[in-house]
Amino acid sequence: MSSLNFIHEELEKLKEDGLFISIRTIEGPQGAWINVDGKKVLNLCSNNYLGFANNEKLKSASKKAIDAYGVGPAAVRTISGTTTVHCDLERKLAQFKGVESTISFQSGFCANLAVVPAIVGKKDVIFSDELNHASIIDGCRLSGAKIIRYEHCNPRDLRGKISYEGNAERRLIITDGVFSMEGDIAPLPEIVKIADEFDAITMVDDAHGEGVLGKGGRGIVDYFNLHGRVDIEVGTLSKAFGVVGGYVAGSKNLTDYLAQKGRPFLFSSAVTSSDVAACIAAVEILMESETQVKKLWSNAALFQERIKKIGFDIGKTQTPITPIMVGDARLAKEFSRKLYEDGIFIQSIGYPTVPVGKARLRAMLSAAHSEDDILWAVEYLKKTGKALKILN
Repeated sequence: MSSLNFIHEELEKLKEDGLFISIRTIEGPQGAWINVDGKKVLNLCSNNYLGFANNEKLKSASKKAIDAYGVGPAAVRTISGTTTVHCDLERKLAQFKGVESTISFQSGFCANLAVVPAIVGKKDVIFSDELNHASIIDGCRLSGAKIIRYEHCNPRDLRGKISYEGNAERRLIITDGVFSMEGDIAPLPEIVKIADEFDAITMVDDAHGEGVLGKGGRGIVDYFNLHGRVDIEVGTLSKAFGVVGGYVAGSKNLTDYLAQKGRPFLFSSAVTSSDVAACIAAVEILMESETQVKKLWSNAALFQERIKKIGFDIGKTQTPITPIMVGDARLAKEFSRKLYEDGIFIQSIGYPTVPVGKARLRAMLSAAHSEDDILWAVEYLKKTGKALKILN
């Protein structure tokens, strides 16, 4: 056991630096207001963009699926077979995304771990935005390919770096669609042009664009009208869709290949049928109406306008993701703690999720919030920000 003594020291150092993550306990369903550690609080740190996590239609679909399929898939799909409901979800997602085919995974993280090592290897080069999500980073490392990071959302730097790698067997450009800590949007049209010029494969992880960008939340490819121009789209079903799971969208050849080569697909059981049925219900709602997406953007505009007006720095966000920049990790943690006491649940984020000196609170708006919720939150952010001298 002595060989694990370093763990205690590491934990104490995290606490000393204000980087120890305290995980609170939620007592009930996700929504605008939730019960956390016995206290009713306004929820400003959930990825439940459209309020689907407690939607009646999704819950009903999930309950019916349990009666029809039971509670578990029993084994991986390649061994025990797949259910009709999994196939239905993949067809619906393909229709929603405007692609030939999709394949579903246990999470967006698993989708990235599946697709990157299946597409590139040791003779290849990956060009990855320096702020890409951890799942992309891990997928790149697993592939064994050479990894070159380019400056965040900087097509000029990407072009310069890709031009020096002419000997690679394959070149893969990977970017988040929406960057989860900054809220900005990848310059996808410019990236696609560079990929065309250098015969590179393009891949976008649209975890925070699904349900947010594009018509009815169809994502960044729809937002920029780049249908047929992006080779691989990765999506998650655990954020705007309100459930759990991930998928890869593209050509039928791509999804057939991933069913043969994607290790999370081959070696881990599928998401339960009840979750899949709820995902189908979410896709159907978005295909019928843009109401929730429009409400999300309306709430985000109101919140961002008000907190900028009182002096908070929200960076360069272009989406409902709203970073409230603090800088010092300990101060950000104290800001979060005091807001919780006032009835607002919004967690601090520090290194390694964001660079040292860039600690922040990250506010996540939802279509479930009312205008009164937002205005009430702004007042307490102002009060607490001034008390901690984050605001003048």
